[in-house]
Formats: sequence, C-alpha cells, structure tokens
Amino acid sequence: MSKPKLLVVEDDPGLCAQYRWAFPSCRVLIANDRRAAEAAARREQPDAVLLDLGLPPDAEGVSEGFATLEALRTLSPGLPVVIASGQGQRENALRAVALGAYDFCEKPVDVAVLRTVIERALRLRELEEENQRLAAAPRSSPIQGLITADEGMLKVCRTVERLAGVAVPVLLLGESGTGKEALARALHELGPRAGKPFVALNCAAIPETLLESELFGHEKGAFTGAVRQVQGKIELASGGTLFLDEIGEMPITLQAKLLRFLQDQVVERVGGRSPIKVDVRVVSATNQPLEEQAETGKFRGDLLYRLNAMTLRIPPLRERRGDVLLLARYFLARFAREHGRRLRGFDAAAAEAIAAHRWPGNVRELENRVRRAVLMAEGPLVGVEDLEIAPAAAPQEGAGDLDLRAARTRAEREAIERALARSGGSLSAAARLLGISRPTLYSLLESHGFAAARQRSDGAMAPADSDTV
Repeated sequence: MSKPKLLVVEDDPGLCAQYRWAFPSCRVLIANDRRAAEAAARREQPDAVLLDLGLPPDAEGVSEGFATLEALRTLSPGLPVVIASGQGQRENALRAVALGAYDFCEKPVDVAVLRTVIERALRLRELEEENQRLAAAPRSSPIQGLITADEGMLKVCRTVERLAGVAVPVLLLGESGTGKEALARALHELGPRAGKPFVALNCAAIPETLLESELFGHEKGAFTGAVRQVQGKIELASGGTLFLDEIGEMPITLQAKLLRFLQDQVVERVGGRSPIKVDVRVVSATNQPLEEQAETGKFRGDLLYRLNAMTLRIPPLRERRGDVLLLARYFLARFAREHGRRLRGFDAAAAEAIAAHRWPGNVRELENRVRRAVLMAEGPLVGVEDLEIAPAAAPQEGAGDLDLRAARTRAEREAIERALARSGGSLSAAARLLGISRPTLYSLLESHGFAAARQRSDGAMAPADSDTV
C-alpha cells in the first residue's frame, strides 16, 4: 500500500527536516506559507496536515495560521489538521479546535506524542473514508440497481416484491428517469420467470410503420424488404416478461391487436395466418396520463384496464427526501473509481445546490451531471460549477411558514440535511455543526425518518454504518 500523505505547513527548515525524520511511514510534503499549503492540498490531496500558526507574513502572530486552517478546512472538510505551534495560549488552542482542528500540540513538541497524534488522525481519516465508501456502495438488495432511503420509494419496492410472484399485468407510472425499467426488471427477476427472457421495447423509439412488425414479428414476403421470417418481441419473451416502455405512445391502430394478445395470449405475425400461443407477462410504463387519454379517445380504455391490473406510481426524485445526496455520493464514488479520480466528495455549496435543485430529469439527470463533474473537477472536492447547476437560493418566507409547529419541524429537518451535506455524511461532524451530541442527533434522525435506511431490510436501500448516513 502507498504511504499516507502528511502535509507539513512550517516555515522553519530545521523543524521541517525533523518532521521528515519523525514520520518515516508517511510521505511528508512541505509548504512554507498559506498559498503553498492550499496549492499542495489541491494537488496532492493529503491525508493529514501538521500546521504551525506562526506563518509568514505574520510569523510572530497567529492570523496567517488560522487563515490557513480555515482555507484547508474549506478545501477538504474532513481533512484532519493537527496544530503544532509556539503560540500555545489556551485561547489559541480553543479557537483552533472550534475552527475544526483535530488536535493542538504546543512547541517544543514531544516527537513520540506528536507521532501518536498524527497516527490517530490518519487512522480517523482512513475510517471516515471507509465509512463514505460503505455509504456510497449499496449492499446486496432484492431490487437490483435501486438505491433509496425514502419511505415512499421503499413502499414501491416492497410492493414490487409482493407482485413479483403474481403473473398479473403491472403498469408503472412515473416521470422519465425515475427507474421504471429497473422496477420492471425486479418484477421479472424476483418472480418465477427469473432466468427466462426479459425483453424491453420502447414504443416511442420505433417508427409507427415498423412498430407492429417489431412487436408481433413478420413472415417472409409480408412487405417490401421482408426477406425472411422474423419473430417479434412478444414471441422472444415467451416464458418470460415483456416490458413495454412509453406505452402511451403506442398508435391507436396497434392497440387493438395488443389488446387481443393480452386477452388470449395469442399472436399473429404480420403477413401470417396461423395463431401462435405464447406465455408472456406484460409490464408497461408511461409518463403520460393514460386515464385522460382514454377519456379523449387517444388511448383505448379497454386496453388500459388490461394493462393496469396493478398500478405503481413512482415518486420523482424531488419528492424523495434524502435520496438526492445519497445517490449523488454513490454516483461520485462510482465514477471516480471508474475514471481513476481521487475525489473526496462535494463541497458545501455543491451539496446544498444538489439538495435544492428540482431535477426535472430525475435520477438519469443526476447521474449524468455527476459523471461530468467527476471528469471536470480540478480539486479534491466537486463544486457547483462542475455540476453546472444553480447555487442554492436563500429560503423565502411564505404563508405556510405561519404554522409554528410545522415551521419548527421543517427548519429542524433542513438544518440536519444541511449539516449532513456540509459534513459529507459524517454524523460526528454533523453533530458538531449542529451543536448537539451524537445520541441527540441519532434521536433526531429517527424522528425525521432518516433512520429508515438503517433499519429496513425488506426493500432497496442504501446502507448506513455507525457514523455515516
């Protein structure tokens, strides 16, 4: 394994040489002032920092040292910074810890004590990074490809598990990018048809003149260019599941033929005369208001009744509280690993912007923006400009804020979400930001529903460990 990186911010060459000797198990990086320290932090992404408060141009004071501490904590909120300074007044030590320093050692330092402190800081960093990796990587879930801690989405997942073993048509309603195909696959893979074909057809992606042939197949010579017999998607799915995405875009002339298949489980190829018996479960999906279309004649009402024996409404990402940052961190870890980027997370402004954005493209939009941000980010943290979304706006007062109990609950939850965003998911850091103890934070997480993902094992969810949500 490569050595951990220790950034020493010190203007005394003799002490720099001593620190190199004192930490043979680390790759020691040297910076003599704030500008060099910030550049090294961006470029090298150290695992811990040893910082002197007396830096030029204020070598006899502490202003430049504290400015460096704040800059490093802004660049990387989880970076442990140990202060080793001759300005060891009690108020300096208290101020350093209040600003986020990991520990404070007064010069002249005891090398053995300092080595122990740095080793503990490096171990803490390692554990927090492991916590973040565990939080970002979903454990085995019966709903493959779905990550959620939202109660509404968990309810959908539990319904999918119950319906998987029942061969009734299911209609999935939801906006584009909400995961309809993942749920359709789960209905197939969790039921008795697992291992048999799962065939998907996007009704909006195929020209109307070709859709009938694509769905039902055709015989040789059925039309110009039909040089051989071709099985349709329904035949190919026999024994398994046919997923009809964007069913609301199916031409009205083809809906009657699909209705006959659903009634009799029999198909006829284009140009054919012999009925073909098939055994297919149909799962369909749309973002169109099919009931309204049925009333206006744009969609057959009798077909709708056949398709929606069971209907599942999938909530959009903007309604899934807590899922946006959960998914964003998962995508960040995944794409950083795929592209060989060492990124520590989102900065505070980016995390708040992610939580505030409406995400009209839902999970697909979030995935694409995070992928681009991973490629474009120049420092260890992804910023708002990398995501190309608007910064979070200041909260506005409205009529709904007049309910004091609701406003207090809403403000409490928003404060917790912002603290979790700023801390990168670390409960210890979030508790410090909120000015409460970790047990109190656990209780608040429970009361606001954040603990659902930690407690449930009957749906698709993201895992949580002892110090990360």
